[in-house]
Amino acid sequence: MTFWIVIGVIVLIGLWAIAVYNGLVGGRNQAQTAWSQIDVQLKRRHDLIPNLVQVVKDAMGYEQETLTKVVQARNAAAAASGPAQSGPAEAALSQATRGLFALVESYPQLKANDNVKQLQEELTSTENKIAFSRQLYNDTATEYNTKQQQFPTTLVAGMAGASTAQLWEITDAAERENVKVDLSMNPKS
Repeated sequence: MTFWIVIGVIVLIGLWAIAVYNGLVGGRNQAQTAWSQIDVQLKRRHDLIPNLVQVVKDAMGYEQETLTKVVQARNAAAAASGPAQSGPAEAALSQATRGLFALVESYPQLKANDNVKQLQEELTSTENKIAFSRQLYNDTATEYNTKQQQFPTTLVAGMAGASTAQLWEITDAAERENVKVDLSMNPKS
């Protein structure tokens, strides 16, 4: 009788270990899938930026420095991989793109150009998708990391080769600043 109880306990422990292992594998795969969604949106962003640069290049021939910064930032962001490298590279690209948008605003012929408007709208839409994908990734990675660190799952996590998923963090100090809103009716001079 005790023989069957011992066998039953061993089988239950084995089934539990298998369930925990499979849960960790599923969590890791979900985190990787969520990262892939960010990567897809970043690729879209990286593909749109050269088009925008090309459209404004002709009208802003003497603004070459801004265009060069955008292209360099885009190339660095496209070469980055994983949250640790992509975070700072994408922040630099966002900053360079904001600079380009600010310049476009000072050129009435560009501001009125339908191609520029369409590319700006597509980039804005892509930025929103990137933000959503980052949130999903961080939620999924946090859930996976938490699962690994909780007892008794932590007993199996080491044997399963589970490693902590990096979170996407804001590295650009400008992105952390509060938006300044001026609701006064006084125009700036």
